[in-house]
Formats: sequence, structure tokens, C-alpha cells
Amino acid sequence: MSTAADEILDIVDENDQVIGQAPRGEVYARGMRHRAVFVLVRDVEGRVFVHRRTATKLIFPSLYDMFVGGVVGAGESYDHAALREAEEELGVSGLPRPVPLFTFLYDDGAGRTWWSAVYEVRCELPVNPQVEEVAWHGFLAEAEVERRLGEWEWVPDGMAAYERLRARRGVG
Repeated sequence: MSTAADEILDIVDENDQVIGQAPRGEVYARGMRHRAVFVLVRDVEGRVFVHRRTATKLIFPSLYDMFVGGVVGAGESYDHAALREAEEELGVSGLPRPVPLFTFLYDDGAGRTWWSAVYEVRCELPVNPQVEEVAWHGFLAEAEVERRLGEWEWVPDGMAAYERLRARRGVG
């Protein structure tokens, strides 16, 4: 049986150029630079989809995230991965194409590094998140998200993306 750890990912250099491929499990174990997408999802009222990751996730288990997303598969575009991941995690189909906002190189200095493409999308459909991925979810007003930043334990790469998003909008 194939698992998430078997998924083949592109390995990229500091300029986001593909230099090889490897299975996801090896990529994580060896700290190889790859690609990921982050999609900020808003409902019709402009509230942000926030969720808590399940305890079984390979990376950052049980932490909160204000983005949906994941790794970009080998040969896959950021745009395609953003739509695929958003629909998968939200449990919807027919989502509008996520709008690209910016990219940045995430590097925690401890062997976790990936090129990160940040997107935004409006979801007017009822969500039905994957139980394997999402332990809890809700749409929170931006002010509520801001209040929770210091209270909940957030995924570090999502926080890095959110801080960049806030800086671009002149918030904080």
C-alpha cells in the first residue's frame, strides 16, 4: 500500500530550480528542500478557515494552522497543487482557482526548508474536511485569529507565511 511517505517530490535549490526527486519520507528525514503551498481560505463573510492538524500528521502534528495546503508533487505546478490541496483538505470540489499572493523560502534552521507559495481563495461551499488531516476546524474572524496567535500552538511554517502576509498588508 502506498503512503504519504512514498509520494515523490521535486527537490529544489535556493533559487527554486528542480535539482532532483525523492520520496516524501526521505525528503523529510534528510531535510531536503522541496515545494509547498499555503492557501488562506475565507468564507463568504471573509472569515478565515482555521484548523487543528490531527495527531497522526507526519509533520507538525496536533498544531493549529490558518492555511490549508501541503507539499507540491513531482512535476506539479504550484497553482495546481494549491487547488488540489485546498479541495482535498476542505472536502469540496469546484472551488475557484486560488489567487497567488507571494512565495518565500521557509527555513527553520533545523533541517526543515521548503519553497512556499502563498495563495488566497474564497470558499462559498459547505466544507467537509478530511478526518485524517483535520481534528477541529472553524471559520474565525480575522480579529479572533489575531487573538489566538499567542494562545494556541501554531505550525511554524504557517506562522511564517501569516506574518509575511500581515506585513504585506501593513498589519502588525
